[in-house]
Amino acid sequence: MNTQPKIAPFMPMLLALVVFMQMLDASILNTALPSMAKDLNESPLHMQSAVISYALTLALFMPLSGYLCDRYGTKQVFFVSLLIFVAGSLLCALAPNLNMLVFGRVVQGMGGAMLSPVPRLILVRAYEKSRLVSMLNYVIMPALIGPIIGPIVGGYLVEWVSWHWIFLINLPIGLLAAYLTQRFLPDFRGENDQLTFDFVGFLLFSSATVGLSLAMEIINRPQMFMFASVLISFALLSLFLYWRHSDRVAAPLYGRDLLQVRTFRIGLSGNLAARLGMGAVPFLLPLLLQVGLGHSATRAGWTLAPIALASIVAKPFIQPLMRRFGYRRLLMMNTWAVSILIASFALVSPDTPFGLLLPQLLILGMCNSIQFTAMNSLTLADLQPHQAGSGSSLMSVNQQLSLGFGVSIGAAILQFFSQATWLKDLQTAFKLTFISVGAMTMIASLIFARLHQKDGEHLIQ
Repeated sequence: MNTQPKIAPFMPMLLALVVFMQMLDASILNTALPSMAKDLNESPLHMQSAVISYALTLALFMPLSGYLCDRYGTKQVFFVSLLIFVAGSLLCALAPNLNMLVFGRVVQGMGGAMLSPVPRLILVRAYEKSRLVSMLNYVIMPALIGPIIGPIVGGYLVEWVSWHWIFLINLPIGLLAAYLTQRFLPDFRGENDQLTFDFVGFLLFSSATVGLSLAMEIINRPQMFMFASVLISFALLSLFLYWRHSDRVAAPLYGRDLLQVRTFRIGLSGNLAARLGMGAVPFLLPLLLQVGLGHSATRAGWTLAPIALASIVAKPFIQPLMRRFGYRRLLMMNTWAVSILIASFALVSPDTPFGLLLPQLLILGMCNSIQFTAMNSLTLADLQPHQAGSGSSLMSVNQQLSLGFGVSIGAAILQFFSQATWLKDLQTAFKLTFISVGAMTMIASLIFARLHQKDGEHLIQ
């Protein structure tokens, strides 16, 4: 059995720095996409690959984090992941075209996939339960601040320097974190010398997710429709084979017993449906502001910031709302509110003053916060202790996939309306896109309607 490593006093600060770097990178990109598209000779409406490739890579490699940490130790995995993330950031900054940018984002995602779950694992193993909540809150706080300043920083960098700096700023932060990791991060390993990982299940599950993601990316292109259909068939076959495989191995990647937990099953599917629309908004809104309405990148960044700020402000009110309405009613009502708010962006015009737009953004941010907290806590509420690790991993993968799917669907809808011969007004194309995405989000309320009135009651007593 391993002895307890010495914990450096400022270790949580190091983990918080890395979490901040990753969340800043995830949110800083959206306001820079139109400028990047111009420099790379691409249409701004075709830049979704830069977002989707990163989210998909995160989803693919996250399931490996637990096994790699147990096998090679948290210090080594974290250190190598930081170097990979930094290398990917450099590749993105040097990218001469969209294909190379996507390649750089994939490399970034390979490193980033470990940078999200490993800090949580380190804190769980480093601190007693009495201190765990406070440490988690300390490390997670930068994850809430990053999306606030990310769009603003991205806007200023694009206007004052160049879009390349939204990736170059990761280099000093990442290299400093890598140095501190080697010096001070504790090294936790698994206690079992006979570690096993379901590589067959991983390959089958990954094939399904990659196939579906690529199909969603290209299905709106007429010349690629047949290939997209083949990819969907391949993905469904891989998913079926994984389902069969999971019943034949002792330790599958994700056991069937997870889906036998009713609240997990509903929470997972509701998460996917709700996040399709909610994930499309951070991609579509900066495009509307810059491409559709002609605003600057800086103004677009300041416009997005209230959404993230309101999500923090809403945190103290979520649990009282859960006690007042219960999970079922709250999720259904909040899903309707999110859907209507997304659709209401169709009312935004070049003459809309920011003062009129601000309440809409703040309310959306608060509703997003309520939705994410309620969905996530309910999904994990009834899992058994032996299911918690794999259930949390599958939920994280599901969230990343839904983000990629949401961007793909939002971009496909926008391209459909913008290319329609009967519709030549780009602003109208944006309006119809937001209405469609809002209507799509409403589907999640039908899923949450299957909850029982007392589901999640033990979480809010």
